[in-house]
Amino acid sequence: MRVRRVARSGPIHSSVLTMPSNKSVSDAPIFQFTNCRILKNHKLQREDLWVREGKILNPEKLFFDEKGSADIHVDCQNNLIAPGFIDTQINGGFGVDFSMAKDDVSSGISLVAQKILSHGVTSFCPTLVTSPPSVYHQILPQIHMADGGLHGAGVLGVHLEGPFISSEKRGAHPERFLCSYEEGGFQDLLETYGSLDKVTIITLAPEIKRSSEVITELVKRRICVSLGHSVANLSQAEEAVKHGATYITHLFNAMLPFHHRDPGIVGLLTSDQIPKGQTVFYGMIADGIHTNPAALRLAHLAHPKGLVLVTDAITAMGLGPGRHPLGQQVIEIEGLNAYVAGTKTLAGSIATMDMCVRHFLEATGCTVESALEAASLHPAQMLGIEHRKGTLNYGADADFVLLDDDLNVQATYIAGNRVWKKDLCTL
Repeated sequence: MRVRRVARSGPIHSSVLTMPSNKSVSDAPIFQFTNCRILKNHKLQREDLWVREGKILNPEKLFFDEKGSADIHVDCQNNLIAPGFIDTQINGGFGVDFSMAKDDVSSGISLVAQKILSHGVTSFCPTLVTSPPSVYHQILPQIHMADGGLHGAGVLGVHLEGPFISSEKRGAHPERFLCSYEEGGFQDLLETYGSLDKVTIITLAPEIKRSSEVITELVKRRICVSLGHSVANLSQAEEAVKHGATYITHLFNAMLPFHHRDPGIVGLLTSDQIPKGQTVFYGMIADGIHTNPAALRLAHLAHPKGLVLVTDAITAMGLGPGRHPLGQQVIEIEGLNAYVAGTKTLAGSIATMDMCVRHFLEATGCTVESALEAASLHPAQMLGIEHRKGTLNYGADADFVLLDDDLNVQATYIAGNRVWKKDLCTL
């Protein structure tokens, strides 16, 4: 990346009208990223990207209102610029298990946050799998929402996957720790977790009695309710959506298979019972293992605007074959597969987000724009933060990733600052 600094001109004096200079508005330097194609308004466009004080800057206001110009020019060498990737389901990685109770949870989150910068991830939701209440009470107070930076990707809040899920569709979740809120309703959930202050997403099975009550209470607290690890039929899933559920955890995995007389949770993608103005989003693990390419294509064709790429990455992401912990279970890595040790039950993924984007593009034949938005815009919309994350719109956070034409990450930026670059790359 070629960087050129330009001397800032002094104030403009006029006997009739004095326009403010750059400095009178802000002393912060203005960056102009040139020779690039940026993803904006759902299209890759040949356009410069302007950044000041960690935000995407409108160049027209800079030129005409401030009579300003760039201080630093960055030559992107014809690479793509896309919004930073957002991973809403990641259980750990690089030897770290977010569900492992210990007194220094933050150090593990910090390690993963730093490592996933190389994958183009600028924000994420640390995900805890089914655990006993004592584990939630120990871990959750130690996790803090935080902006990203040189130290690593930002933390958007915790995704709690379980323990209020179906025993039949528990997957790698330990059955002995599964819970129900049939007796105490929302109070049972609150006592299990201890606190919801740091929680952004909760995955539950909507067929559990009193789910409508629980979902309503969670939505009041601005928590995204996701349906998953469930044997719910379509009517039960639609009822959950009517009460505020807006997400599906790893579509097709750990739920009833699609059936033409009752498509189950999968049927939400084409349901005519979704409240007006509401979008149902759904996570997809596009690692080439969890979901057949034909299923990826089917989901994308049925409901492209709701598709959210997730890694569902576990402790072993970034490590070699062998056995690794995942919450209260032991996971075994064989090639690209992660199984509950001693079984052939899939237990999360070891894929990275940039790998998922590339595989999704290849498997579905979708546009590059669609693949990139599935990892950026859509998760931001699902979390209700699209005004600041997931886009390159004016005023949004300047979190973005530079990629080559094959969608390999070349550099990652958070708040306009480069936080990672590929070895030997000049970007």
